[in-house]
Amino acid sequence: MKPTMTTASSCLRTAPASVARGTGQPRRVHLPSLYPLLLSVCLMLPASASCEELSWSLGGYGGQYYDTEPAGLIKGKAGFHNQYIVALTASKTVWRSSTLPLALEIDGTIAQQFGKASLNEFAIAPVLRWSGFPWNETLPTSFRFGPVGYSHTTMVSPLEQGSSGQGSRNLNFLMIELTFSRPQDRSNEVFVRLHHRCTINDLLNNYGANGEDFLAFGYRRFF
Repeated sequence: MKPTMTTASSCLRTAPASVARGTGQPRRVHLPSLYPLLLSVCLMLPASASCEELSWSLGGYGGQYYDTEPAGLIKGKAGFHNQYIVALTASKTVWRSSTLPLALEIDGTIAQQFGKASLNEFAIAPVLRWSGFPWNETLPTSFRFGPVGYSHTTMVSPLEQGSSGQGSRNLNFLMIELTFSRPQDRSNEVFVRLHHRCTINDLLNNYGANGEDFLAFGYRRFF
């Protein structure tokens, strides 16, 4: 991604011109030491039921803002900036398929962003969970995807402002997540999440900025 303002061509693209003008090229960094600390949450608590049998969950995660779409992140080309997020997340399973390893959850998030700007974020989205991976007897894994939701921030982040300086506090919320747990205790899981706000191809506004992306790591417990 070039550090200049362009209109996003997809929901999973962010191009914050204000960052490029104010700070120059984003630095290429490894994940900060905050992330291993979040991943070190112990999963040793005993449980009598698996997460497939439990409907509620509560967890937390933390992450850092990056400036490329997911393909760039996977290739190691993401530029991480001085903007971070810490969040509490809760979910409720509202439907499970009787024939497929598929469930529908309602996921809610309360977050604090800090760094270049300090603001709160509130988000909610319906999320599909797919648990049908062939290695689940060894490493239980789930893929969670919520493409359409609602996100509200208490102010417009400078990372979301277009060339006119305008932005929106209300945007679409999208999340993509991979979760991992232990075979003997699936009521606890760790996860990696893409936390994303977007205009849905300028459907919600045409200010020229498409939102924010955070790569985050967290822990969740079912009950």
